[in-house]
Amino acid sequence: MSRSLNKVTLIGNLGNDPEVRSTTGGNRVATFSLATSRSWNDASGTKQEKTEWHRCVVWNTKNSQLADIVERYVKKGDKLYVEGRIEYRQWTDKDNQTRYSTEINVRELIMLGGGSGARGGAEHDGESAGARSKAAAPAKAKAGAGTEDFEDFPGALADEDDDLPF
Repeated sequence: MSRSLNKVTLIGNLGNDPEVRSTTGGNRVATFSLATSRSWNDASGTKQEKTEWHRCVVWNTKNSQLADIVERYVKKGDKLYVEGRIEYRQWTDKDNQTRYSTEINVRELIMLGGGSGARGGAEHDGESAGARSKAAAPAKAKAGAGTEDFEDFPGALADEDDDLPF
């Protein structure tokens, strides 16, 4: 049996705030452009840089509300880790011209900070949607509560007897 793999992993910065809309069926979808850059020195020693722009699409599903998380937490300039699959689409526009689009269908997204992302991050692994702040655990943010502290787990910070190897 033959196998195949379509997996894209990107780390980059948002060019604009995400656009979130609802489909006619009521599903929510977020789209944004992610910039990745690379730099090198050419043969003469001059520094060169190239930026690639990736159109990313994030859907709400039965198991996750990732588009809603993107709408709430992701802003222009944020540094993101995205993982998903690449999709190529073709359609005919109203002028009967054939159009093409390359998109990243995002299944996982982690806010990395930097840019204006100092307010924390959102993380998603395809099974559970959650948002995490650098200073707190906002499982409450996911549920819609406004408090972001450890009051649900009062001993979480005081416990020094953990099994972590570092």
